[in-house]
Amino acid sequence: MSNTLTRFLLEDLDVRGAIIKLDTVWQAICERRNYPPAVGSTLGQMCAISALIGGNLKQPARLTFQLSGHGPVSLLVVDCTEDLNLRAYARHTPEAPSQADLGSMFADGQLLMSLDMEGARQPYQSYVPIEGETIAEIFSHYLAQSEQQPAWLFLAANGEQAAGIFLQKLPGADLLDADGWNRIEHFASTLSQEELFSFDAPTLLGRLFAEETVRLFEPLPVRHDFPPDPNKITAMLRSLGKAEIESILAEHGEVLIHDDLSNHEYRFSPEEALALFGPDAPTVH
Repeated sequence: MSNTLTRFLLEDLDVRGAIIKLDTVWQAICERRNYPPAVGSTLGQMCAISALIGGNLKQPARLTFQLSGHGPVSLLVVDCTEDLNLRAYARHTPEAPSQADLGSMFADGQLLMSLDMEGARQPYQSYVPIEGETIAEIFSHYLAQSEQQPAWLFLAANGEQAAGIFLQKLPGADLLDADGWNRIEHFASTLSQEELFSFDAPTLLGRLFAEETVRLFEPLPVRHDFPPDPNKITAMLRSLGKAEIESILAEHGEVLIHDDLSNHEYRFSPEEALALFGPDAPTVH
């Protein structure tokens, strides 16, 4: 059940939910990054909630969340496609805090959501209110407000895993059981990070909601599939012009490009970089 998004429904209560479990996908996103634990944990939680929300996309699209500020963590960005292809990146100073305190990490942070739909003239963008002290609290408020129904969220991440569980009360819940949502929220609040990491979705739901009727849907795979694209990079370098490339070579002795979001590095020797402007303009790998 690793790298999966599993939706479920508490049928007798009209409460829906989903569980996200990431391991090798999360590890690939972090490869060669060396994030401090607090930064990695926050980014992992953002990956989990982005996949939970991205799983609701019904047509080709890209959902992006960008958290920026003027603290030791200046940028955190995650994007997710409708088929749950996930990538992410965090930019921080060497003085990144040891505790995942959003105020200390981002100072006056802003959280921007962008939804780029296939065929749309431009992406839809809106700022997400930062109401709460954790990623889970912020998105619980956001989801409850955007869908006008109470929501509950628990997220966790470490160097090996990123995971989360989402619950939402549906409009007919009170007609089925007036105390159902309160009861489910209480049971869910007993969940520990260790349990979230350790148990697969069926086991976890069976432990949390043993007396409830749970309908599980087919798990959806989550992936991190962004292969290197040297043609894109060479086209970008050509657009800068030969004079700019010569200036970079004079200062650094090579051209080094980091594709931070997809986690790739492209390195060009002077010969390779200048060959981009030759008569044949070969593609450099």
